[in-house]
Amino acid sequence: MDSDLASAGSDDRWWARPAGGREVLRVAAPLIVSSLSWTVMTFIDRMMLNWVSGTVMSAAFSSSVVWFAMICLPMGLCMYANTFVAQYHGAGQHARIGLSMWQAVWIAIGFSPLVIAAAPLAPAFFSLAKHGPAAYALEVQYFQIICWAAPGLLISLAGASFYGGRGETWVMMWVDASAAVLNVVLDYLWIFGYAGFPAWGLAGAAWATVVSFSAKAVVYLLLPMQRKHRAKYGTLSGLRIDWELLRRMLYYGGPAGLQMLLDVTGFTVFILLVGRLGALERDATTMAFSISSVAFMPIWGLSNAVSILVGQHLGEDRDKLAARCTYTGLKMAWVYMGAMSLLYLFAPGLFLHGFAAGSVVEAAAAAALAVTLLKFVAAYNLLDATFMVFVSAIKGAGDTVFVLRVSLVLAALLASLSWLSIEVWKLGVYGCWALITAWVWIAAVAFFLRFRQGKWRAMRVIEPHVIDEDEVLPAGAIN
Repeated sequence: MDSDLASAGSDDRWWARPAGGREVLRVAAPLIVSSLSWTVMTFIDRMMLNWVSGTVMSAAFSSSVVWFAMICLPMGLCMYANTFVAQYHGAGQHARIGLSMWQAVWIAIGFSPLVIAAAPLAPAFFSLAKHGPAAYALEVQYFQIICWAAPGLLISLAGASFYGGRGETWVMMWVDASAAVLNVVLDYLWIFGYAGFPAWGLAGAAWATVVSFSAKAVVYLLLPMQRKHRAKYGTLSGLRIDWELLRRMLYYGGPAGLQMLLDVTGFTVFILLVGRLGALERDATTMAFSISSVAFMPIWGLSNAVSILVGQHLGEDRDKLAARCTYTGLKMAWVYMGAMSLLYLFAPGLFLHGFAAGSVVEAAAAAALAVTLLKFVAAYNLLDATFMVFVSAIKGAGDTVFVLRVSLVLAALLASLSWLSIEVWKLGVYGCWALITAWVWIAAVAFFLRFRQGKWRAMRVIEPHVIDEDEVLPAGAIN
């Protein structure tokens, strides 16, 4: 790491230098707020459902994890448009930016009917989880509704790439935060039945998510159509399918989407199998993972910023700055994750209090077990941050085939060991959580070593067009 930093420039001011703290934070801070808005939305959603019952909360969590796994491939494709926009922006090829955004939108539109068509499969799928009749009925209900949220989520991710790839992440912050506020308000009204609405319970939470994602998608499609964007970035003229660019996006983004699918599938198998241990273990695991998202999601936003900046600096052919911004982001991630880990260890009640308020009696036992499970979260938080930052950095360069290969091995390892731990070795909930901790450590080491190897430095996802000198940005420019 020291050699990379030293070679990136002689200015040793961590905050002010190129690819230093100020540059990374300028792009990352709005994305962190956006991620936190998602975290707050899901956290409050599950907390409110827990006030109905622990079974309702866990059913929503299980089915939402399955749904998220199902849409990971198109999500990864749509989000990978950020890398194309970032590299085009760094290379000064502005006319390709609107075109790139629209290719991602067409991908989102093409995959959406497939996700919705999966809704009738819910009864067959959740019967395999063996969570009991009450949980089964709720899981099927939630999944069949939440499938309708896929078009809004995918289109919004595609539209957001126009701003994210160029570093104007403050726009994403306001749009995502507004959608989260809308979701929370609708949760309160539709779960419990206020302001003249009936109390829809679990269904109300699901429909609130559908509506908020749909509203966000509309905003992200309209904002890039402003006159200034149409003139400079071709957001209107690019409203067509460019088969060559679409092919490149599928080629590089496909492995990125499959990586997300594999990682989340392994995680989903883990969640569903832990649910077989009993209601107490299932509810405590749901609480612990919901709370861990308070640490995870901001680092997700930070790692996306690292990916964007890596893409921009590689578009400028400045790989040393790409390396420096990665390590800058890693230091920020460690500071935040370290602080959250200390809170999980010494003040878990700060996070668990909301789950007990207004809930049934059994929530107390689940919360007590969740306190212990949060110690496992604290044990892997720093490595989880390391994993996210380095995998985002090499994806921002285009090293997605390696990411896919490693994720294939890791997902198979997590799924198979989860099954063995529960069904064969009978290790119980603590053994399962020790497994997930070790899995995160292994993933972090694998992607750190790949980053240090340095093959990503020569990679690009954009075509080597001749650049008009009038279009080239000043060296180191972000916006």
